[in-house]
Amino acid sequence: MKVDQLYEALKKSQEAKGIYFNKDKDLVFELLEALILNKDRYGYMACPCRLASDDREHDKDIICPCVYREPDLEEYGACFCGLYVSPALHNGEIEAEYVPERRPPEKLF
Repeated sequence: MKVDQLYEALKKSQEAKGIYFNKDKDLVFELLEALILNKDRYGYMACPCRLASDDREHDKDIICPCVYREPDLEEYGACFCGLYVSPALHNGEIEAEYVPERRPPEKLF
């Protein structure tokens, strides 16, 4: 899959849920390219901002969109890697801020 195809597919499906891509399109395309690379490498689109183990079961929490996206969007307005943002951040109602890692230490390498 090409990055522009992934962009269009995810944009449509996520905006239908009220979730937006970051307005920094260069960042978005860089992250989408990394997702495609991880799909080729591991067989699943592991979050490009985290170290995948090549074990789908171990990594199921970081398959994009990861399980941490919703709480990150609610609390900080963006997910950990910055790919997705909330409507409030998208519309400029809140400022972007640092999003800490939520993945438990035992899952990290």
